[in-house]
Amino acid sequence: MALPLTYRPKGNQKKQAALKKQQAGGGVKVFTQKELEKYADTLIWGLKTARPSLKKYDSILLRCDAEGLPLGEVVHAKLIKQKYNVIFRTMLTPEIERNFYAYSDSAQRKFIAPGDKELCAGLGGNIYIHAPKSLTHLKDIDTKRQSEVAIARKCLRDIMTKNEEKGLFGWTLCTYPTEELARNAKLSLKEYSRQIAKACFLNEKNPAKKWAWLYKESMGIKKWLKSLKIDRLLFKSKSMDLKIKVGDMRQFLGVSGHNIPSFEIFTSPDCRYTEGVYFANLPAFRGGNYVEGIRLEFKNGKAVKISAKKGEDYVKKILSTDKGASMVGEISLTDKRFSKIDKFMADTLFDENFGGKNGNCHLAVGSSYFDTYTGNIAKMDKKIKDKLGFNSSSIHWDLINTEDKIVKAVLKSGKIITLYEKGMFKY
Repeated sequence: MALPLTYRPKGNQKKQAALKKQQAGGGVKVFTQKELEKYADTLIWGLKTARPSLKKYDSILLRCDAEGLPLGEVVHAKLIKQKYNVIFRTMLTPEIERNFYAYSDSAQRKFIAPGDKELCAGLGGNIYIHAPKSLTHLKDIDTKRQSEVAIARKCLRDIMTKNEEKGLFGWTLCTYPTEELARNAKLSLKEYSRQIAKACFLNEKNPAKKWAWLYKESMGIKKWLKSLKIDRLLFKSKSMDLKIKVGDMRQFLGVSGHNIPSFEIFTSPDCRYTEGVYFANLPAFRGGNYVEGIRLEFKNGKAVKISAKKGEDYVKKILSTDKGASMVGEISLTDKRFSKIDKFMADTLFDENFGGKNGNCHLAVGSSYFDTYTGNIAKMDKKIKDKLGFNSSSIHWDLINTEDKIVKAVLKSGKIITLYEKGMFKY
């Protein structure tokens, strides 16, 4: 007997209603209204910290995955009330994104929509709410197709980077919990949501005030690092033995409002002199692919031997995207006294800020952060970047190590000191 179109199995009405609501847009509400308000306030604090000169009627691009709409709606309302001009965009669904990469030709992948350059040039701020419905929908897509898009759209990132260097643009981002993230992190959605709430201080009465305190604390560490006049950093763990040359005219940055959460202290080193072995013991999802146990052996600045326990072919393809993809763009350390993240989250934003028992370091292959330059960044051109060993690439991929490690600094005076041990700066 044919069932009527409106038929639903008995006892499943609540589940079907919830599914219908989710499919209509807005994802699953995993935070209370009060927590959403706090999360939104924290994001806006991050944006204003990243760009202190933000003023009324500046244009702010608010991008949001569909699953994160409950937070996106709250952020949007707060920005409007504060008199900003908000451009709201929902990100591509997994199906639409997969269809694009699967069916497009090279000309379509290199296409830049009319007005995109003008939009990027006119933005005062950018907020992105990451809430993926799928982490693996691009796993069968040729990485060359993804690289084509990344290379073509680098011009848009360059526009925003230049404006940021002039103090005209700022950005921040966060993650909203989804079933997909929780499943891949091997946590329940409730457990995953509580990790985010804990990491972002949503349990505090005033999270933005807590972040302001952390911002001040990190300033002390960065000032201490600058005073040391470091020449090289030596990273040693059971799987890693790496030498990084910090380079001239460098500074350490971190807790700047750009990422919520962010506990890392980082710099972009001289990419030409990296030597030794780096190992990422935390797995990662990137471009629809799952990778695990990445091992990179560097010589004269380049990763000359690349291996992985899972996803090795993908790693090799990404590191051959362009000339700078196999070189270092960033080195970072997180102090476990600040970070409350103690579980793998299947999300780089959280995993690169892992605290846990040993803290973490992460190394990023690909593009440098040019704001780690201590000179006048507005006058920083390609000649200066090349001279000082700043890396340029269309990719930037953070690879995380949470092993117990000792990090020593070789000072320019020749003295060697222990900089980081047992997951903490020796500050």
